[in-house]
Amino acid sequence: MDGTVTEPSSNPPTANAMRRALRRARDGVALDPTEAAVLLQARGEDLRDLCASAARVRDAGLEAAGRPGVITYSKSVFIPLTRLCRDKCHYCTFATVPGKLRRAGHGMFMSPDEVLEVARRGAELGCKEALITLGDKPEDRWPEAREWLDAHGYDDTVAYVRAMSVRILEETGLLPHLNPGVLSWTDFQRLKPVSASMGMMLETTATRLWSEPGGPHYGSPDKEPAVRLRVLEDAGRSSVPFTSGLLIGIGETHAERAESLFALRKVSRAYHGVQELILQNFRAKPDTAMRGMPDAELDELVATVAVARHLMGPTACLQAPPNLVDGEYERLIAAGIDDWGGVSPLTPDHVNPERPWPQIDRLAERSAAAGFVLRERLAVYPEYVLRGEPWLDPRVLPHVRALADPDTGLANPDATVRGLPWQEPEDLPQSYGRTDLHTAVDTEGRTGDRRADFEDVYGDWEVLREQVLAKGAPERLAGDLRGALAVAADDPRKLTDDQALALFHADGPALDALCRIADDVRRAAVGDDVTYCVTRNINFTNVCYTGCRFCAFAQRRTDADAYTLSLSQVAERAAQAWEVGATEVCMQGGIHPDLPGTAYFDIARAVKERVPGIHVHAFSPMEVVNGATRTGLSIRDWLQQAKESGLDTIPGTAAEILDDEVRWVLTKGKLPAATWVEVVTTAHDLGIRSSSTMMYGHVDTPAHWLGHLRLLAEIQQRTGGFTEFVTLPFIHTNAPVYLAGIARPGPTARDNRAVVAMARLLLHPHIPNIQTSWVKLGAEGAAEMLRSGANDLGGTLMEETISRMAGSAYGSYKSVRDLQAIAEAAGRPHRQRSTVYGEVPAERRAAALASDGHLPELLPVLD
Repeated sequence: MDGTVTEPSSNPPTANAMRRALRRARDGVALDPTEAAVLLQARGEDLRDLCASAARVRDAGLEAAGRPGVITYSKSVFIPLTRLCRDKCHYCTFATVPGKLRRAGHGMFMSPDEVLEVARRGAELGCKEALITLGDKPEDRWPEAREWLDAHGYDDTVAYVRAMSVRILEETGLLPHLNPGVLSWTDFQRLKPVSASMGMMLETTATRLWSEPGGPHYGSPDKEPAVRLRVLEDAGRSSVPFTSGLLIGIGETHAERAESLFALRKVSRAYHGVQELILQNFRAKPDTAMRGMPDAELDELVATVAVARHLMGPTACLQAPPNLVDGEYERLIAAGIDDWGGVSPLTPDHVNPERPWPQIDRLAERSAAAGFVLRERLAVYPEYVLRGEPWLDPRVLPHVRALADPDTGLANPDATVRGLPWQEPEDLPQSYGRTDLHTAVDTEGRTGDRRADFEDVYGDWEVLREQVLAKGAPERLAGDLRGALAVAADDPRKLTDDQALALFHADGPALDALCRIADDVRRAAVGDDVTYCVTRNINFTNVCYTGCRFCAFAQRRTDADAYTLSLSQVAERAAQAWEVGATEVCMQGGIHPDLPGTAYFDIARAVKERVPGIHVHAFSPMEVVNGATRTGLSIRDWLQQAKESGLDTIPGTAAEILDDEVRWVLTKGKLPAATWVEVVTTAHDLGIRSSSTMMYGHVDTPAHWLGHLRLLAEIQQRTGGFTEFVTLPFIHTNAPVYLAGIARPGPTARDNRAVVAMARLLLHPHIPNIQTSWVKLGAEGAAEMLRSGANDLGGTLMEETISRMAGSAYGSYKSVRDLQAIAEAAGRPHRQRSTVYGEVPAERRAAALASDGHLPELLPVLD
């Protein structure tokens, strides 16, 4: 492979095509990819015309942002944490090999002392950004990198990046901007608390440049366009201010370059998290496979900047590196940029070491000559500084505010760059807010049908609507219902996917037959007893910025319905529950930005210390990941510590539908399906059992239900850790995704019967207990599900808040006799159970019957 790249030939646009595209650009009409590709080839007077209209778009955006005539830059230091990389980009001189590092007297990674020396010197010179750049996952390719990390006590490169970011914040005051390459969703959760912003160049969406021998990215797993687009989406889902962009002139066609810009625009529109786009021109370097490739011409870069400005719009921030354009600053300003990127008075551009940064004074002069004032910004752009949460983690927000102008969000020229403490909060936030919400929601209701940041926190509703509509309605399958019913009755384990899908669509007499079969399977598997648990729900906070679009429970900390309980209030609630016969507390909460990762241990410990005999069923997989990433522990180690603190089992909530196609419609920032599976299987491996759940009836289809149930059955066969499967019909009334006109209004009665019956059949014999939800279906609906294959009613709950906030009309608790009455309505006996479906001590049963599972009063527990 010689690294040569040939650009596929493309015919130049006709004069008519160019005139039409230029006119549409001047008129502000939305461009399509074909028109964008035409404009990328504008030259001479056409290019000047294109740049003039792009500049007008840029100027309108700056005027609206309150900084007309301002062009920005970030005063930074460049910290190449490691130059080892598992990729083999054919134009790169940054990446090297262990032998060269050793011969030059360098370690595999910069040492902490080396990192801090650069950062301190930068702070002394007034720099405010530490640009931490490194190769992708070097430990996956180089044993020497793995050995270095092991010797210094780091699980992986991301752990070292996190550790050094904390030290930079604490010891120098610089704001880390992290460029560690391809990151997973979990990696973003690990790094967001220690950085102001992050970045990764998309470079191109031309897959052939990665997949074909001789392409610039051939042999580089992290340069696959689909992988890099997934990173951009995960950054948006995680509310991370993110820098991306294109590397032009590496062999892509104009059409491919246009497609890349449209891909960036799509991500930017969906999540509003792309803080800037870098348009960088390829420069050939000696000693690389692409040393003979011609440099990208300046006209190519200028046209790309102008087209990007038209596509991205007035609010976008566009940057072109000033050290790569041979002093042609005015042309880039004229094309529509509004930023020069990071410029260092101390360190070289380690990616382009042959191209020194311009002096800042010189950059200011040249910007002024073009009519612009040069102003310093921070690593994170002003929009996100002014917004604060959820874009900036509370642990890094004080560091940002110490350097920011509070009015503009730009850098404060008078700020002193000095280290500030970075630390996890030691305790739960103090109790505050509407701590009686669990009772008031039944009497006074909510203060509104949506949270205050409805239009912002969930991403772009219009983009989401387009995405869902493009998929169309699911086809109703005819199938051989008679044959499928026969197989289900004979041995449900033999149902094929096609037969299962046909049964999911059953209606009328076929549905009645399906439910009878499921009920027969239930009787053979677990008998006739309808089981229930005397439990209390404790939702210790509803403050959350994750952005789940189905959730009406989550509130901003300043919303009227927001609340947080203290440790003593949580423990007191558990003690009250024990007094009236409870055997379990089920504890879950929002992902409160001030909640320390160890708070979950404290909550479990506080309950066990107050009520040693009660079963702690707590912390969804999302909360587990939140705790692990905040503490820096692995999921396994975090769960082990939680178990040692008193955690007995975990709820299998946060599953929704275990298909990311659906998940990314339902939620902006929740954990991916694979991470949910990792959490529950790790918990099972540690002896921590869990429930399993499915929320259905929103934007899903029967095919998604089938895939979800098949996955749960496969996990159960491997681990045996699921105690039950819980059906959760979507409550639409106050759900944001419904209010935005995207989701349907919950499942139908037919859907509910079919889902329960099919869950019984598809999970048989692996998960024997199928639970229905009285909270979501009411007493009559729950009784119907007991006749359709379910055998369990869940718990008394005592104070259910989540479904009630969503609009459920069936109350916040049921008494023991209420639950027994539901079983009797279905013609079945009833029995109290433990969390793991065991027998309940006589003393507990007697206490529950004596109180009927009622708390003496449902009032807020005050300190």
